[in-house]
Amino acid sequence: MHGEDFFIQAFMYLAAAVIAVPIAKRLGLGSVLGYLIAGVIMGPFILNLIGKEGQDVMHFAEFGVVMMLFLIGLELEPRHLWRLRSSIIGMGGGQMFITSTVVTVIGIIAGLKWQASLAIGMILSVSSTAVVLQSLEERDLRKTDGGQKSFAVLLFQDMAVIPILAVIPLLALAVTTGHESHAVSVDSSWVSGMAAWLQTIVVLSVVAGIILAGRFLARPILRIIAQTRLRELFTAASLLLVIAIALLTTKVGLSPALGTFLAGVILANSEYRHELVGNIEPFKGLLMGLFFIAVGASIDFTYIIDHPLLLILLTLSLMAGKFIILFILGKIFKLSFDQNMIFSLALAQGGEFAFLLFSFALHKSVLTEAITKPLMVVVAISMAITPILLLLNEKFLQPRLGTREKEGRQADSFQEENSVIIAGFGRFGSIVGRLLRAHGVGLTILDHDSNSVDMLRKLGFRVFYGDASRLDLLEAAGISTAKLLIIAIDEPEQAREIVAIAQKHYPRLTIMSRANGQQDAYELIESGIKNVYRETFETSLCMGREALRFLGFRAHQAHRASMLFRRQDQRHLHELVDTRHERKTYLTATRQKIEDLERQLRQEAESYDEQLDKSWDVDSLRRAAKER
Repeated sequence: MHGEDFFIQAFMYLAAAVIAVPIAKRLGLGSVLGYLIAGVIMGPFILNLIGKEGQDVMHFAEFGVVMMLFLIGLELEPRHLWRLRSSIIGMGGGQMFITSTVVTVIGIIAGLKWQASLAIGMILSVSSTAVVLQSLEERDLRKTDGGQKSFAVLLFQDMAVIPILAVIPLLALAVTTGHESHAVSVDSSWVSGMAAWLQTIVVLSVVAGIILAGRFLARPILRIIAQTRLRELFTAASLLLVIAIALLTTKVGLSPALGTFLAGVILANSEYRHELVGNIEPFKGLLMGLFFIAVGASIDFTYIIDHPLLLILLTLSLMAGKFIILFILGKIFKLSFDQNMIFSLALAQGGEFAFLLFSFALHKSVLTEAITKPLMVVVAISMAITPILLLLNEKFLQPRLGTREKEGRQADSFQEENSVIIAGFGRFGSIVGRLLRAHGVGLTILDHDSNSVDMLRKLGFRVFYGDASRLDLLEAAGISTAKLLIIAIDEPEQAREIVAIAQKHYPRLTIMSRANGQQDAYELIESGIKNVYRETFETSLCMGREALRFLGFRAHQAHRASMLFRRQDQRHLHELVDTRHERKTYLTATRQKIEDLERQLRQEAESYDEQLDKSWDVDSLRRAAKER
């Protein structure tokens, strides 16, 4: 593509993304499916806006996967990666070995030679890093147990791609010379032609070099660049770092995604981590979008129409077989049903590396075009189906079949009678509870996190395990004689459920509740709770008060200002409850309240009498004494 053609292609790709993805997100389909649909529409089968140049875009956009793994590496500390070692080796290695073995056996039974069967088995055992990680990320599932296990398996698969490239030539059925220049291989690497022991030394040296450079060289260089205060220069340096590592690892026969992931892990503790993430994230997102569009455009619908039964059978066999293998592995590694479904469905497709590996096997004469063409279509279809399966699991399977496993621990049996009950003893509730306990107030503490309960008991707290939304547990905690119920849990829906139960059965009980934000506070107030405490509100006031002190305001003046702000904001919170569902009225009223509050604060500051408050301000008196 040159000149005007380049701009036309860029316009079409960007327009497809801007139009298709918001529609897909609005329909609840997710961005990955939106990109894939856009590629299908723009591809040869429908609008024919993307032709052979789509493959060139595919190779360029695959760099988005490299950037994605670099960013993931930045989020992981080496210690966390070490904790995943059993999942990486056990689940990743087990999945690839079992899948390769099963497919090889099926291929031999179907009449293929064992070399071709083994090549197909190894290639189809690899899943799509791009589809899986992006789908899990946008559903906020990557940090769940199933998401972590999926990532561990993908990491092992990325490491296994290079050994697969090395094994395929050994399986060659015949030696070819005519097409070798077109083969996708590691022949252009620095280590080609070296003895095996020397290749190992070179590869390990490069890995060690990346680790040492990331630890001792990258930070000083980034510090020098950051001192220029030129954002575009830091962005250029960030991209240069990723591209340089990708090129280096490619030249020694390693996966570029694996090399950049390793670099990200090394820089995870760097003070420039957030800046690197902020600079690379937009490029990663754009390239990933192009990659999914290219995948959608690469699906050969003409071939699908000509061979529907064959492709349906192959696709179902691939995804069902991998799902069963993954689900069994998930059970062995003690994944819950919910997380095992996420793990198994996410990895049940073929991967983007299959396109490269099938092409390589074809040029090495390990496989024929009659075998690779339908299998490449099957891989593309399976990648496109995966976001749909995850969506169906999220919308239909999980609500009906999820969380069916037995509860890991029964609620504690106890009978207490104290004046205060605290539901939730995490970072919010523990501060309240410690303050009350220090003043001799009797507490009954309930928490539904068994690990937290065990830890708190070791720290000397009398905490009981159980769900505070159960009436029988509240009654065992002594709610009938308690004066105060403090709800300090961080799940808004469960907090409102506890409020509803307590109000229904003990309407005279005083309730204080934590709120995650303003909207949550409104709902609690509407339910009849007057004592609502927004979890970041008091901290923000404290910071504002300290900022005024730092800027030279007297302690008492800063205190009075923060207390005035608190009183007025709390009053406005209750006054705005009735109008919050009428957007225009709510915005007008909120704007007026903000102006009124700021005017009152200015008036308070102007009428402030320093002399009257000097005796309260101990710090000012100390400074004055020193000046004398």
